[in-house]
Amino acid sequence: MSASPTTTGTDYELRTLSPKDDPETTAWLEAGSLGFHDPVRSPATLRRMLSDYASDERVLTSVYTANRPPRAWETVRPVATFSAFVKAINVGGGNSLDAQLIADVSVRSTHRRRGLLREMMTNSLRSAVEAGTPLAALNASEATIYGRFGFGPAIYTRKVEVDTGEKFALRHSPAGSVEVTDPSTLLELAPEIFDRFHAQTLGSVERHSGYPSRILGLWAEDGLAPDTRVRSALHYDPAGNIDGYVTYKTTDWLDDPTRTITVLDLVGTTPDAHLGLWEYLASIGLTNSVIVVNASMADALPWAMADVRGFKVVAEDDALWLRVLDPVAALEARPYDADGDVTIALTDSLGIADGVFSISVRNGKAAVTKHEQIDEAEISMDISTLGSLYFGGVRAKVLARAGRISAVSDAALDSLDVLLAHKEPAYCITRF
Repeated sequence: MSASPTTTGTDYELRTLSPKDDPETTAWLEAGSLGFHDPVRSPATLRRMLSDYASDERVLTSVYTANRPPRAWETVRPVATFSAFVKAINVGGGNSLDAQLIADVSVRSTHRRRGLLREMMTNSLRSAVEAGTPLAALNASEATIYGRFGFGPAIYTRKVEVDTGEKFALRHSPAGSVEVTDPSTLLELAPEIFDRFHAQTLGSVERHSGYPSRILGLWAEDGLAPDTRVRSALHYDPAGNIDGYVTYKTTDWLDDPTRTITVLDLVGTTPDAHLGLWEYLASIGLTNSVIVVNASMADALPWAMADVRGFKVVAEDDALWLRVLDPVAALEARPYDADGDVTIALTDSLGIADGVFSISVRNGKAAVTKHEQIDEAEISMDISTLGSLYFGGVRAKVLARAGRISAVSDAALDSLDVLLAHKEPAYCITRF
């Protein structure tokens, strides 16, 4: 995709690019690496990234300045970067919705507070609305930035450290078996296994083309060569079918007394596959602990362990931020476990999704109507709050106590809580 230049001001020019192996796109990647403190990447890694970006049909946005003091970076490297592409999010009940995934957002520190991010974000969201995309989502590097654009933290994960020393044991042996495999095997297998996990997991985001390279260390962190420390294993069900995998790497056990395994990706499509892969990790010799940065808030592992104290929650992270672009499409697509009626008023500073909406749920399906005029809504909130509520990760009453929701009565809040609750907690292990 290519677009005519858009002027952001007398000192800046905004342009969109299509990913391809040329100096302009390479300069875009180099500018993004600076913003995220990534190392200078090798030409081979850049070519792999560009190929993956092209497969996902990412739209790359650049902001350029014509002013270049002596010896400063050439103006071909943008002072701000932004990318967007469309993937599906599992919204429950066997349904999925397209979402505009936003990534690679950077503004060079010497050019902040000049409206560059606002223009890039606004252009991208409005393009998504014109294309009929009902949701937008992102992983937030800083939590204070994206609320003003209508995003709310929607799904959380945990960083956990599991003691796999002598005290590790499971209360029962999961069915199936585990075998080591070459990481290259997962270039083909991982997407198919993840697709099965994605189809059954509320809140899961379809993965981009570069994910196998990322979990296998082919997008090398040092920018020089693939990460040769990455190992992998497969889980087989009792019939011999592959139903899960794990990729991981270890510290140098001679130099690191903690002897830690870091999991890069653990995908189990059944409870036995999940626990079986954990049992394998705990059995690896010359190691004492395993770290996972994106464990589920409802992980079954600590309840399966004989010593629950060996499961330590180190941190929690707002893994996915959600932005509703089309409230009618978004609210009608997701499932409901109870019948009910409620009317909500949404405010949206960008003017994309504001209005008054009545929600009527019968037999698990919602009919949502936008009203041009209505005397009074039962619930009022901004659009970022709806993003936090959408997957049921927080209760409406909690947000009301925080001043994020106003309601005509407690009964109205109860109705909204009941309608938006999910039987299963949302979980997202895709980073973009």
